[in-house]
Amino acid sequence: MRTHTRVHARGSGQAARAVALVADVLAFVIALWIVLYLLGANRSNGFVDFVHDAATWLATWSYDLFTFSTEWVQVVVGYGLAAVVYLFVGHLVAGWLYRR
Repeated sequence: MRTHTRVHARGSGQAARAVALVADVLAFVIALWIVLYLLGANRSNGFVDFVHDAATWLATWSYDLFTFSTEWVQVVVGYGLAAVVYLFVGHLVAGWLYRR
């Protein structure tokens, strides 16, 4: 019976790490776009365009939640909110899986 419990715990720990990793990667992509935007990266570059498209898709739900008159504040808050939520929810779920 102990072996079964140990295997279950190991599986839950691996799932928790996977969920936390996915949340971290999603937040990293969004944060990378914020940094590239603030540094004035060339949007015609393929890498910058890919990061922008991915971050825009991930932050679709949060970008226009609040409106600001300054564009850089809109980008930081709109995309930053999505990154924080992905981190918070992802690590909350990971913690729940780990304790399970």
